Amino acid sequence: MRKFMSIVLIFIIALAGCSRKSEEKGNKIIGVSLLTRGHVFYKDLEEGLRKEAEKNKYELIITSGDFDLGKQSAQVEDFITRKVDAIIVCPVDSRGVGPAIKKANQSGIPVFTADVASQEGEIVCHVASDNVAGGRLAGEYLAKKLNGKGKVAIIGQPTITSVLDRTQGFKESIARYPGITIVADVNGEGVRDKAMQVTSDILQANIDLNGIFGINDDSALGALDAVQQFKRMNIIIVGYDATPPAVDAILKDTPLKADVIQYPGKIGETTISAIHKYFNGEQIPKVIPVDVGIVDKESLQTEK
Repeated sequence: MRKFMSIVLIFIIALAGCSRKSEEKGNKIIGVSLLTRGHVFYKDLEEGLRKEAEKNKYELIITSGDFDLGKQSAQVEDFITRKVDAIIVCPVDSRGVGPAIKKANQSGIPVFTADVASQEGEIVCHVASDNVAGGRLAGEYLAKKLNGKGKVAIIGQPTITSVLDRTQGFKESIARYPGITIVADVNGEGVRDKAMQVTSDILQANIDLNGIFGINDDSALGALDAVQQFKRMNIIIVGYDATPPAVDAILKDTPLKADVIQYPGKIGETTISAIHKYFNGEQIPKVIPVDVGIVDKESLQTEK
């Protein structure tokens, strides 16, 4: 009898062990370091991450770098210490985040990037809007609104690869119109107050400026603040992201006339989906582009 009870006990322990392993397998942990939680875009991206993770029973540890490279690097290192199963990074600095990513590589933790690419370290897959195409859409829209003539400025953010792609696409479109000159390409740091400041400088230096491309909506709205302050309401602004404040400005017929629209929720969902395939041993591409579009007052009213 004692022997029988011992066998039963061993069997129960074995079952518990199998159950625990099965649970561990299903409940993988993914560390996430966002660029910021202050932008509507990243709130939507986070929602997409959570939605897809819940479907696959993954646990997410979500943090934000808040435009601080040191802070984001520390977050990645914490994920390594916690031995997460995968890491998602939306770099605050595409080159500067490289050392932290390399540490994750050395620890054998797969790293994925979303929205913003890393220029260093081994990345399993990068998921982002087709930002070159988005930049082209913005440039083409602005060029047509200016009838192929005029002076334009770019409110950029050169430390971010996705922004560099947008700027590249914009310049490619503008280059097709010899009557349009880019008179300024400045760093607005992707935030509204800084964008307003640099736009004010541009407006004072260029009394005949005709158009502005803001690489995200904080940049476009900051430019709008400056344009309204200087009462230069004839300037045409094109933004990027189609966040609710920008859409509201477009519908109110302000100088912000159009926005490239991204689908951040889809970026989040697609990133988790790529990780799921990776966990299952499937081959995934190094880059997964997500489509973009462009909206203006007419198209927004049609949608309503």
